[in-house]
Amino acid sequence: MLQRVQPRVENPRYGQLIIGPPGSGKTTYCNEAYKFYKELGRQVGVVNLDPGNDNMSYQPVVNVMELITVEDCMEHMQLGPNGALMHCAEYLEEHFEDWLLPALRKQSATHNYFLFDCPGQVELYTHHTAMARVFERLERERYNLVTVNLIDSHYCSEPAKFIATLLMALNTMMRMSLPHVNVLSKADLLRKHESKLHFNVDYYTDVLDLKYLLEKLDDDPTMRKYQKLNEAICSLVEDYALVSFKLLDAFSTDSMLRLRNHIDKANGYVYKAGEEQTVNSLLACAVGAETEAMRQQRDIEPYTNQQ
Repeated sequence: MLQRVQPRVENPRYGQLIIGPPGSGKTTYCNEAYKFYKELGRQVGVVNLDPGNDNMSYQPVVNVMELITVEDCMEHMQLGPNGALMHCAEYLEEHFEDWLLPALRKQSATHNYFLFDCPGQVELYTHHTAMARVFERLERERYNLVTVNLIDSHYCSEPAKFIATLLMALNTMMRMSLPHVNVLSKADLLRKHESKLHFNVDYYTDVLDLKYLLEKLDDDPTMRKYQKLNEAICSLVEDYALVSFKLLDAFSTDSMLRLRNHIDKANGYVYKAGEEQTVNSLLACAVGAETEAMRQQRDIEPYTNQQ
């Protein structure tokens, strides 16, 4: 007599890979996001993968500084800070099986949602491969990951810096090969510096026609000689049409809720098996579920004087 086989349901694990240049607010976001998701009832924990992060405002469940630190690496290997960070990333990759994976497995009984606070050196994501391989191996361990790339919103005030930001974001998206959410952090400061912006905020978040930004660059005599290079970079970004940004004020619950919707859709948490989901909550994460006027009111106006 045939017996009914009970389907095996694994407890899915989710993660946000928090990356971005130094000073973009990664550690602040991890601290605020931890409190935010905890209040939502998620089994969340923060994993510090930055071996130079000696100013954590949260208590990590896994801390790479127990394995290796930038300071020790600089002292014993006579490396500068950038070289030491790269060596630490390679060392972490080498000890993925015997250190990082066992440390994460110990937390699986009490946590299924992880915030990975990653190093801030941009080259680790645009040129180096160690961190990308660590993320790939986490994916193979059935972690549902999304890269959250935090970029300081003040870069919008300078056309040259914003174009460099676009190229960096595109490069990172292509190399990581993961679901990706680009975020303009510290968006609450945009209202103060709005007079320095050449265009409306949605021009920068939606990455609209970049030829207007090129015209602003041509007004700068020092940038005029790089006109063809800038045109080529903007054309590349527009041809891929992958880069856009979400605004974030990490201290605003409404802002964190809006970003959560995008992140949950990207890493699949919104479709989590066994978690009750109402039709409205699913629609809140769906593409095109709200009108442009609603999006402007909720995503743009809180950070500008256009209210």
